[in-house]
Amino acid sequence: MPVMNIVKAINLALKQEMAKDKSVIVLGEDVGVDGGVFRATDALIDEFGADRVIDTPLAESGIVGTSIGLAINGFKPVAEIQFSGFIYPAFEQLVSHAARIRNRTRGKYHAQMVIRAPYGGGIHAPEHHSESMEAIYGHVQGLKVVIPSTPHNAKGLMVSAIRDPDPVLFLEPKKTYRAIKQEVPEEEYAIPLGKANIVQEGEELTMISWGSMMKQSLEVVGAMKDQASIELIDLQTISPLDHETIISSVEKTGRCLVVQEASRSFGTSSEIIARLNDKALTSLEAPVERVTGFDTPFPLHGLENYYLPNATRIQNAVKRVLSY
Repeated sequence: MPVMNIVKAINLALKQEMAKDKSVIVLGEDVGVDGGVFRATDALIDEFGADRVIDTPLAESGIVGTSIGLAINGFKPVAEIQFSGFIYPAFEQLVSHAARIRNRTRGKYHAQMVIRAPYGGGIHAPEHHSESMEAIYGHVQGLKVVIPSTPHNAKGLMVSAIRDPDPVLFLEPKKTYRAIKQEVPEEEYAIPLGKANIVQEGEELTMISWGSMMKQSLEVVGAMKDQASIELIDLQTISPLDHETIISSVEKTGRCLVVQEASRSFGTSSEIIARLNDKALTSLEAPVERVTGFDTPFPLHGLENYYLPNATRIQNAVKRVLSY
């Protein structure tokens, strides 16, 4: 079984789905000749040609708007936005059209499309390149939001995203694009959207995370294995949120910690806590704790490591929850 990083896993998923289904096309800025800014679409143009791997102008609203038109007409576009902070010019297209087509037409048309974008901090990038704004898009009904954390689930989730009849925003944690390597099956497989993954079972505390923060969380779970039995959950899909897995885990452990890279207020962690209050309040033996970014604009690279949750902050939070 080959060992690969997240970039290679996504590239393989695209290659296999394009080979299987001629309606799958790739478009975006520099995705063709250059193979994408992070090389996630490398060499696809050589195999499938410029009619299916399309270099577009620098116009995010046009990329997404064109993808909507293609999807309505039977294609399955996979559009790359070079950084998630550049999606904003296309936000109106996503909210007003892509996410509403199925409801607007009462199921006659579907916007079967994927918007790929590197997201999150950790690579010392300039402004608009490092934000973790998944909660904004999770609030849009009709739009699914997926965030892989490993090469294995990146490939399987990408396959499911391409095949899903609804529009999917696929946010790729660029901090761990090449920082994690693992065995990934060459053969085709799909990981269902809307289903969290229990990475490790435990009895005393439920830790929930996603994206690049899963690497930090897993390291803490390993470092504290003699101090606490921690159940670690990788959300994988932000919307729809797999609250059943979360609630079942917290009912077992009685304690919960959520680790998110995004700023603290109005985020995915807040929604998780609200659902636990609705469905598992009597099972909680301590208040749910959060380790998050701060309620400030994402800083430039000199302060980046102070903003992002780290192992020390996560370990201290685990101790607080367990000692409550």
